[in-house]
Parts: sequence; structure tokens; C-alpha cells
Amino acid sequence: MNKRTFIKLSSALMTAPLLSPLSGWGNSDKLRNWAGNLEYSTEKLDLGKNLQQVQTLVKKYPKLKVLGTRHCFNDIADTKDQFITVVGAEEVIDLDTKNKTVTVNGGLKYGQLAPYLHDKGFALHNLASLPHISVAGACATATHGSGEKNGNLATAVSAMEIVTADGEMVKLSREKDGEKFNAAVVHLGALGVVTKVTLDVQPTFMMAQVVYENLPLSQLKEHFDEIESRGDSVSLFTNWATEDITEVWIKYKTNSDKPLKARPDKELFGGKLATRNLHPIPELSAENCTEQMGVPGPWYERMPHFKMGFTPSSGKELQTEYFVPRKNAVDAILAISKMGSQISPHLFTSEVRTIAADNLWLSPCYKQDSVAIHFTWKQDWPAVSKLLPVIEKELAPFNPRPHWGKLFTVSPGLLEKRYEKLPEFRELAAQMDPKGKFRNAFLNLNVFKA
Repeated sequence: MNKRTFIKLSSALMTAPLLSPLSGWGNSDKLRNWAGNLEYSTEKLDLGKNLQQVQTLVKKYPKLKVLGTRHCFNDIADTKDQFITVVGAEEVIDLDTKNKTVTVNGGLKYGQLAPYLHDKGFALHNLASLPHISVAGACATATHGSGEKNGNLATAVSAMEIVTADGEMVKLSREKDGEKFNAAVVHLGALGVVTKVTLDVQPTFMMAQVVYENLPLSQLKEHFDEIESRGDSVSLFTNWATEDITEVWIKYKTNSDKPLKARPDKELFGGKLATRNLHPIPELSAENCTEQMGVPGPWYERMPHFKMGFTPSSGKELQTEYFVPRKNAVDAILAISKMGSQISPHLFTSEVRTIAADNLWLSPCYKQDSVAIHFTWKQDWPAVSKLLPVIEKELAPFNPRPHWGKLFTVSPGLLEKRYEKLPEFRELAAQMDPKGKFRNAFLNLNVFKA
């Protein structure tokens, strides 16, 4: 069975199959996703360097999809027809210091934007675990970082420019467009080509991070809230093979770039303070990871887990993630822990993070503070494909919402129940793309039920 056939069979089996390496990764001439588990269905790819070129390309093709930095693991961005990308477009960074916003071209990567903002005295509210992803692509799928008070990356969007199916550019803003704006920010690529995004910014800040090892899982029952409130961003890592949370990453703001005067606590509810930098996958070198050990640095060098310019995570992997209400966090974690012997042989690591509620229609955190349970799998699709329905059954009492860009088997009917704004989103898509120019197999199955 060749790769393309494998993915097509996967698509039939799963509601969200897989995606091609970020720029510079992978040796194949074929278009693949970041992790290499998906070969796209066409190699026809045009770059829209500016608004005018994007408009010309959209008018030219009857069917097309936007391809970003290719960090999704399913076929949400795939097409048999034609790709367009704005990654590599003419760089736009327009900082409005008075209104505390920055407007960027959609294909700009967070790793490019963040140092610029810091140099100008500003910061974003949060970043994902890796800075290699594009702004527009991350927001389109509600990509997130961690933090009890931090919404996902899309919550920073205050305005956007979209080239719709007729080639016209439409501007939407939080201030002027209300619910239509809330509907369009997390759009899954169904509404058009996002050429510019305006983000809220704030004064820059320094951060430090520390890591604790081997926190007893049992401590989550009584102290989950306390653990999650220990920093501005907290991640729990485990492979579910033991009764421990293998690593607890705590990132917190600090007022100085000098070494901290007060040493971190040596113990966290039984977890021991690490004495060296660690990787979320314990077997791997921490060389690719951001600085730990309480050493202060700019926010953009601490919020992500991985450094720009280095391969994040394991590279060759699969990913799955489910969001459950914050109130159900501990019960959901314990439900997964009971499956440890089934899960751990196929897993690199699992990460648990908190994300604040938002008003974005297709966000997994719509109207609910959430906890995300993430799985970084070894690239063994036959095994993972059998595990996902079992995991989803265990989490079913908590109505889990899957991450749109990762692997899941949740049925379209359940997606509609859990993403309550899906029917209204379909109405907006019908207005902005009446002939379905930007639809594909993934969207037809999971969003439009065509």
C-alpha cells in the first residue's frame, strides 16, 4: 500500500486523518505535513505574495484550499484540486502602539513576530508550545498554549482581512461585527484566504520556567487547582505508564532579567524540582527546548516548549487532543490513567493544559473554561486508530471536543452536539462561499455533512 492510498483509507475510517513538514523539514519533494504522516492529494501550490495576487488566484480557481505551515495531523487542509499559501508572502508587521495592536500578514510565523514585538516593548498574551506555526493557521483551528486566565491564540484576534470566494476582500473586526466576527475567527479554512490578522498586544514581560519531576498522580485529586495556579502557564506531562505525572512545567512572569533571588520550592506536592533542563519526552535531549531552571528570559523564549529553528517534539509523530470542561478535569484525567497499559506502549508523551473560555463559535473552549488532554503518539497509525474510539468512549461522559487539526474519530453527529454553533456557522459559510470553493472532504464530513 503506498502512502497516498494509506491516507485515503485513513480518511474513510477517521473523521480527521492527517498533515506536511514545516518549511525546511523532510527530504521528499512531495507535499507532506510537518510530521510526515500525510501526503497531500496534489502538488499544485501557488504563493500569493500580496493581496492582489491572492485575489487573482482565488478568482482563477473554482476549487482551492489554503496551506499554511502544515502542522495539522489530519486532512483538514487537503485538496485534490489546488493549493494557495501566504506563508512566504511579503512581510507585513504594522504595530499600533496607541491602540496596542499589531497587524501582520496571515502567513507570518509567531517565531518571526515575537522577537519584533519584544524589541518594540510589546508581547502577545500567550504562545503555543512551538513558535514555528503561522498566525492565520493557528487562529483558524484555535491553537492554544496554557494558563488558567489565557484564552487560545485566536482570542487575541481583534480584526482580520479575508479574501472570499468571489475574490473580494472582506474586513471583519471584534468592534464592528460582533457575532459574525466571533463566527469567523476560528473558521477551519472554510470561509476564504486570511491575508491579514490584527492581534491585541500588551507591554512586554520577562518569564522564567521550572520543572518538577514525578508528581504523584493521586495529588491531582486534591490539589489540581493549586498546581494549575502555580504559574501563568502550566503543563503536566505523563506517558500514563506509572502513577506519576512525569514532568510539571511551570512558566511564570518575573519583573527582572536577572537571576531570581528567591529559589523555587524544592518540592511540589511530592514532585521534585528538576536539576537539569528536560524534554517533554524524557528520553530525548533538552537541546531543542526553551531554557528552564528558573533562568529569566523574554516571554517568547519561555512560553513555547521548543526553540525556533529546532525540530519540536519528536518530529515523526501523530497527535490527538480532547477538550473537556474544567470542572471535569480530574475525573477525565483519572479515566485516561486507567487506560495506561493500553496507551503507554504507543505514546511518546501526553500533556494536560488549561485554557480559558472564549466566545469564538468553533473554538473547543467556546463558553467553557477547559482542560485539554493531548497525546503525542508514535507513528503507528494502525494501533492509534484502534485506541482513539476507546479513549473517546472513556471521555464521553464529559462531552469532549476534539482539536480540529488533530486525529479523532468523533462522529459528525456528536460534533454538532458539542460544537453548538455549527448550524449557524454553516449559514455564514453559505453566505461567504455559496458554491463551496473552499470546502474539502474533511469539511464536508465534519462541518457541512454533505
